[in-house]
Parts: sequence; C-alpha cells; structure tokens
Amino acid sequence: MSDDKQDKIKKLLEMQKKFIALDREQGVEASEYFAPSDDSEMSGFKEEYRDLAMNILDLAHEEKGSKK
Repeated sequence: MSDDKQDKIKKLLEMQKKFIALDREQGVEASEYFAPSDDSEMSGFKEEYRDLAMNILDLAHEEKGSKK
C-alpha cells in the first residue's frame, strides 16, 4: 500500500472520528450535513469526505489493476 493511500485513509478515519465526536457533543441535523451554512463546522465536510473516499477507491483499483 502506498504512503499516499495510507495518509488518505488516516485522514478519512480522522474525519470520521471528528464527525462522531461532533454528533455526540451537540448532534448533527440532516440539514447541517446536507446543506450546512458557510460558518458551520460541517461546511465542506461531505464533499471532502466523498472526494477522499473516491480517491482511495481509485488508488485501490489502480494497485490491483482492476476497474470500478
């Protein structure tokens, strides 16, 4: 596994932990997750998480020589 992929997986896990902690502390409404205000802690979270997860998936396919 490449260092780049490992770093991205680590970041993904850190994002998951941050989301879980935020949800436990104050709760996260669906509207906050899907349409957060610009000053919300959730602003850009969903998109960054999705992009990171898709990039990890692409790297995994590249390593194995498979296709999605």
